[in-house]
Amino acid sequence: MPERLTAAEMALYASTMRKLVAILTVGCWLWLPWQAAFGDETGGSVVEAPAEDYPLYDRAIERLFLTSRTRLLLIERMTVARLSPNQTEPMTVDWFYEQDYFMGRLSRELAHDFVHVNRAAARLEGRFRIGVPYRFLSNGLIEEPEVLSMKALKAGRLAQMSIPSSGHLAFSRVGRTLRNDQALLYVEQVRPDGTGAGFLVWFERKGLDWKILETDVVWTIRDENSEEEEFP
Repeated sequence: MPERLTAAEMALYASTMRKLVAILTVGCWLWLPWQAAFGDETGGSVVEAPAEDYPLYDRAIERLFLTSRTRLLLIERMTVARLSPNQTEPMTVDWFYEQDYFMGRLSRELAHDFVHVNRAAARLEGRFRIGVPYRFLSNGLIEEPEVLSMKALKAGRLAQMSIPSSGHLAFSRVGRTLRNDQALLYVEQVRPDGTGAGFLVWFERKGLDWKILETDVVWTIRDENSEEEEFP
């Protein structure tokens, strides 16, 4: 505090400090619910995947992984922020281009947004519309069905079902161009025997619908006793 303040100055100083404390207190109370609702990608609460991404997830599942024998899909609750199971370093745009995915034909704009949006994982919700039952996996455990989940299974019925031989799926977040006319998604399938594969899926928007332009295999883990590996 400054020296030799008069009584009036001291009263004014105290009043100012009380007002400042009140303003800071109100600001903190206003910020907390905002942060809880919307999260903070740089280290706050976990964000949810945008609703507009689910049609692309649905299209990838229907095109690449659904078969007539599919009875139940298991999906990782949290998106993945890497492109291989053993990747520990964060992705960068330069690193992404060095991999020469799609023979280098992706625009840098699309690659940049994909890398940027996948800096952190997001939480997936029961918004899939794939026509078959699905359940979420968290830390290797099957969660209870959600209200939004399509054709949710009862616990008793699930207990009678064996885990599907197709294993489970994990998704990245979706990268998009500024015009929102192209999108990029990573999805991996891990089977119970430890085999599997990861794919990049390149989309193009036609009107209101998204079409898969091309897929690229990022990695595979094969059974040493199997002569051939089948991919979706």
